[in-house]
Amino acid sequence: MAIVNLTPDSFSGDGLAGDPAAAVAAATRAVAEGADVVDVGAESTRPGHAAIPADEELARLLPALRAMRSEIGAPISVDTSKAAVAEAALAAGADLLNDVRGLMRDPDLAAVAARAGVPVVVMHDVEPEGRGDLLTSVLRELSRRLDRALAAGIDWERLIVDPGFGFGKDWRQNLELLRRMGELRALGRPILAGTSRKSTIGRVLDLPPDDRLEGTAATVALAIANGADIVRVHDVRAMARVARMTDAVVREPRA
Repeated sequence: MAIVNLTPDSFSGDGLAGDPAAAVAAATRAVAEGADVVDVGAESTRPGHAAIPADEELARLLPALRAMRSEIGAPISVDTSKAAVAEAALAAGADLLNDVRGLMRDPDLAAVAARAGVPVVVMHDVEPEGRGDLLTSVLRELSRRLDRALAAGIDWERLIVDPGFGFGKDWRQNLELLRRMGELRALGRPILAGTSRKSTIGRVLDLPPDDRLEGTAATVALAIANGADIVRVHDVRAMARVARMTDAVVREPRA
């Protein structure tokens, strides 16, 4: 899953707000380099970000999304937590929804997804409970969110879980989450891992976001080895190769 940021304040400095042509070029390049899905987001979720209203998010998103839809055949995911944005994005040609708030921020988002019959990524984004076991807390909260999705009418087969690397967790917890990602298989749904260029990599290696390629590669390989089915990345060419090589070892090599 390739990241295309339509924000002016992306933590990794790759925001393309107000430039649909550049967004299309980025998406086209990502697909050529091996992306299976393009994930488009128009509201920053970086630490300390400022929330924006739905109309501003749509103004950033829709021109680029419509242009992408006419140029690329790969599925397009929209990263949003707002029902109004999700509905407009699906009408403009998006194929799936990626909600970093796990269907908890906007109570209408799950209903939008259910009516459209599209896949939904449900993420964990809150601090783990108390001083108990990290994965027990993450699994419990993701289970609650999956139940909420099912109650809204989303098909079980269309749900994907994301443990929220970097959301509500400190750097040591992020490393533990990656180390124990295989435990998420108990949920019975595909797992998405979003570790690309995250601050935990910078904390370990003492490097800025634009110099975290090798650290990202290590986390992508470990995530796949520990059960991840989708990896959300900035550096598509390199990470597609990492994914293919890791798959060949831990799953089945492609012909």
